[in-house]
Amino acid sequence: MTLKVNEIFMSIQGESSYAGRPSVFVRLAGCNLRCSYCDTRYADNEGQHLGIADVIEAVTSYRCPLVEITGGEPLIQEGTPELIRRLLDQGFTVLLETNGSLDIGCVDERCVRILDVKCPSSGESEKNLPENQAKLTGLDEIKFVIGDREDYEYAKAVLSGGLSGRTGLKPPLFSPVFGRIDLAMLARWIIEDHLDVRLQVQLHKLIWDPDARGV
Repeated sequence: MTLKVNEIFMSIQGESSYAGRPSVFVRLAGCNLRCSYCDTRYADNEGQHLGIADVIEAVTSYRCPLVEITGGEPLIQEGTPELIRRLLDQGFTVLLETNGSLDIGCVDERCVRILDVKCPSSGESEKNLPENQAKLTGLDEIKFVIGDREDYEYAKAVLSGGLSGRTGLKPPLFSPVFGRIDLAMLARWIIEDHLDVRLQVQLHKLIWDPDARGV
């Protein structure tokens, strides 16, 4: 079984509750959505087909215990769950970044599934698969990318619809669209509304050039 791989590299984890930790990134090619703020459009088509064993060999060469499978959208490729399972079996901590439009039930629950709930400014909010939220475990994380006040209110509505009352879940991630929304303003909204969420910035874009690849 092969996967179309855009790039494999080691960097500092820029997002999620794992932010700041060294991580190996496996970026898979292809995506089923076209978000307005997408910063990895190059992954739509660019890539080479690699066997799962070859991907694991490349990951292992970095000698790093934390691995993120990202894209594009990893779950459009049939072999992604098998790659994740085999990495987990070898003792890696595995994160999966997924856009929320495809069923996460096929992914091993030992994996940290980072579920993106698309807000209106993405242009893809109608593609959210609400059933995914019921499949989240205490390992998983849920993320809202916020570009404006409408997105913020949308995220609040999703949370008040049931997620905020579920015990054992990590605080949701509120991630501002880079360069589109003022961080201090988003922070103020969160404080004023007493939300139990994690405001996250894309740390890698603060360390390196925001348009840099492979970092």
